[in-house]
This record gives sequence, C-alpha cells and structure tokens, in this order.
Amino acid sequence: MSALTPTAGAVQAPAASPRGGTAGWTFALVSAGGVVMTLDVTVVNVALSAIARDLEAGLHQVQWTVSAYSLAFGALLLTAGALSDRLGRRAVFVTGISLFTLASALCGLAPDARTLIAARVAQGLGGAMVFAPSLALLAAVYEGERRRRAIATYAVIASAAGALGPVVGGLLVETLGWRWIFLVNLPIGVGIILGALMRMPALTPVDSSRRVDPLGALLAIGVLLSLHSLLMVGPEAGWLSSRVLVLACSGAVLLVALAVSQRRPDSMLDLELLRIPAFSGAAVLGFLARMSSLGVLVFTTLWLQSTGEASALRVGLRLLPLTGSLLAVGLFTARLQARFSGAAVVSGGFALQGLGLLCLAGAGAGGGEAVTFTGLVLLGAGGAILFPPLMGVAVSVVPPHRTGMASGLTNACYPLGTATGVALFGAVFSARLGSRLDATALSGEAARHVRSALETGQLELIEPALRPLVLPAFADAYQAVCVAAAGVCLLGAVLALRVLSVPTRQATGPAALTRHAS
Repeated sequence: MSALTPTAGAVQAPAASPRGGTAGWTFALVSAGGVVMTLDVTVVNVALSAIARDLEAGLHQVQWTVSAYSLAFGALLLTAGALSDRLGRRAVFVTGISLFTLASALCGLAPDARTLIAARVAQGLGGAMVFAPSLALLAAVYEGERRRRAIATYAVIASAAGALGPVVGGLLVETLGWRWIFLVNLPIGVGIILGALMRMPALTPVDSSRRVDPLGALLAIGVLLSLHSLLMVGPEAGWLSSRVLVLACSGAVLLVALAVSQRRPDSMLDLELLRIPAFSGAAVLGFLARMSSLGVLVFTTLWLQSTGEASALRVGLRLLPLTGSLLAVGLFTARLQARFSGAAVVSGGFALQGLGLLCLAGAGAGGGEAVTFTGLVLLGAGGAILFPPLMGVAVSVVPPHRTGMASGLTNACYPLGTATGVALFGAVFSARLGSRLDATALSGEAARHVRSALETGQLELIEPALRPLVLPAFADAYQAVCVAAAGVCLLGAVLALRVLSVPTRQATGPAALTRHAS
C-alpha cells in the first residue's frame, strides 16, 4: 500500500508529484522547523547566567526557562501527532510554528523571569505541534529510497542543530545579548509559515467526520507531563520526597486511565501499533539513543567548560568535532541503510557512541585533547547513523493513515529519553562528585558551595586556589557518567540486533498493513 494512496482515514495525495517541487518545499520547510525546535532545546543553556543577571532572578528560577520548554514540548508530542492524522498534518504544523513564533517574540521581550517561563511553555507547545507531524509529512511526499534519504537528511540536520545550540547561543549572547536567541526565530518562523501555506500540500484527512478524542488527548498530556516532571524534580527534591511520590502515583493512575480510555472505538491512539515489534522496538531504541547522546551533552558541556576558559562561545566551539562528524557522516547514512540492514546500522551507531563515551571517560582521566577530539567525533558519528533508520522504521511499518500518530509517538520518546538521561546520569554525577569532595579537606559549608558551583558550571564562584583540589573530583564524576552512558549504548546495540532483525520490507507488506489498519 503506497503512502500516497487515499484510503478511508488516510491522507490525500499532494497535488504535485513527489518528484516535483512539492516534495522539495515540504522537506525544506519541515527541516527548517526541526532546526529551530531542536536548537531551542540547547541554545538557552549557555545564556542562563546572562538571563539571571538581566532579570535579577535566581539561577534556579531561570533554569526553568530550559525545563518549561522541555516539559511542554514533551507533553504535547503524542497528542499533536495523533491529532494531525485527523485535523491535517499541514494545519497542525502551521498552527505550531505560528504559536512558536509569537511565543519567541514574547520571550525576547520578557520583562521578568515569570513572563519568560510562561512564554517558554507556549514555545514548547508550538514546538511539539511542529515536530510531531514532521515524519508523517515527509512520508507523504516521498516513497522508497527517496523517503529513506529524506528522513536520514532531516535527522542529521535536526541533530546537528541541537549540537550547534551552544555555539549559536554563545555567539548571540556575546555579540547581541541573550534576548536575540529568541528574537532570531521571528523572521525564520514567518518565512516557514508563508512557505507552508503557499508550497506545502494540505494533506487533509479524507475522513473528516472522525471526531477528536479530548479525553484521550488530556490523559496523554497528563501522562507525559507527569513523567517529565518526575524526572526533572527527582534529582533536586530527592527520589523519595513527597513531590516525587505524588508525581509517580499521578503518572501511574493517568497511564492506566489512558490505556482503558483508548480501548473505545474511534479513540485517539491506536494501541495496536505497539504490537508491531519493529515499531515498538524503534521507539525504545530512540529513547535509549537520546539517553546516551543528549542526556550526556549537558555534562560534556560542563566538563569542557571546567577544562578551559568559561566562555560560552569557546565551549560551543570545542563541541564542533561532534557537530562536524554528525554532518559529515550523515551524508553517507542513506548509503549505509541501502547496503546494510537496519539492525546492523543502528547497532553500529550505538557501538560508535559507546566507544566515543569511553574515549571521553579516558579524556576525563587526563587523556588529553586528542582523546577528547576522538571521543566527540565518535559520539557524533554514532548519532548520525543511529536516528535516520529509527525514524524511517517509525513511519514505514505502520498503515499510511497512522503515520502522524506513529511520528508523534516516536518523537515523544526522544525528549523523554533526554530527560531520563539527564536525571539518571545526574544522579550518578552528583553521587560521585559528593563522595570525592567528601574525601577532600574542605569543610562542610565550603564543600557545599563548591559542589553547587561545579554542578551549575559557575566555576568563577570557586576560588582559584581551590580549583586544583576540586576539579579532579569534577573530572572523576564526569568519567562515571560516560561509563554509565556507554553501558546504555551496549544495551542499545544488543537490543537493536534482536528487535530490528526482521527486514522492514517484510514488516510493511500488505498483510501487515491490512492486519494493523483495522
């Protein structure tokens, strides 16, 4: 069954041929949307100190400018993907980029931290509506090998944007000021809106009589919001605190309610998709891949900052080996997919990431710049070949009229994997750092001050005389994070060989589509 074949509940074929201008414009617009959405996940990290000073807010409060975006973004992805199947992929995409652009303007003009956090929530909601139908839009205008190449290129562009965030953020903060990390989105957003309305196929649902499932949408948002909040609050409040226990219980109750509600006819989610081994496997592997990549990036950024000057731009530039390898290896990802099985490519990507993390662990032990460079290159190369086949599987093994839902479900696993990685590795980092600092001659108050400064990257708050004493403890904690993340990569490599061993062509045959389309 072609992804462009109209069926009951499927999407209409675009007016132009997939080989014509329609496909090219759709790819360009979806990629541009993916760049600004991914960039805004990481670009703010290097501006936190500047925001705190300008808005006269505590660093802890301003850190919610990162968390608020991630929470809203992750919570709405699943619902936005499912709704795009019913309301139209372009309609959801354009609504999302419009909301994101307006929220970016409010972020750039925010007079205080509360306004900035509220605007970041709106940004996250808009970002989810842009990102959720992205794979479905590409799947609708490309087929076969051209679809594989388009998704591979899109994945590399989006990943590179996330890795370039510290460079772009540092450059803007040091030249124009922190507000421009948001205001720069305005002309880009307006351009994407105009391009989508004029050049992107509408892809409206054929069966427009299907109703929206508000209960399912709210429950899905509640489940993901509870999970993300749990992962963000846990490291700070303690995993056995009342706040964490309330969030865990709420998430469990909402998850059960969601599962029960989606058994109704015409519900928002098609739980049958999870019975497709390749699809559910790709979702889990995407979760693990984000854990071992972006989940470690924040600690890598802090470590690079601790080993050199604390300039945001310099730290971003030191990450260029990672970004460069993402882009360079990404050019050959489609060829690798054509030559090797998806299981082999994904497993190989995890293996490269694991080797890169072990190199970075060695660099933390004093391996030098060459080892650091090698580790970053391997980490980027692994990510370049990991995500494209996983994204391709997500929309290739499901019925065409469920690609929006599949795209949203797969994309929902990515920020959840990042948040889980930050929380899990943050616990490893904090425990190792605390034990090493306890072994020093620092007093209790001094140790707490140093630990807080190290964990937030504010090295300027540590007296120069103390740095030779405490920086080895920081490096040791970073090594522990890298080794733990390498273990996740090993799990991913083994799991990929098991769950993706059935070729995609067999999983997407007519029998499979007929069985799961009902």
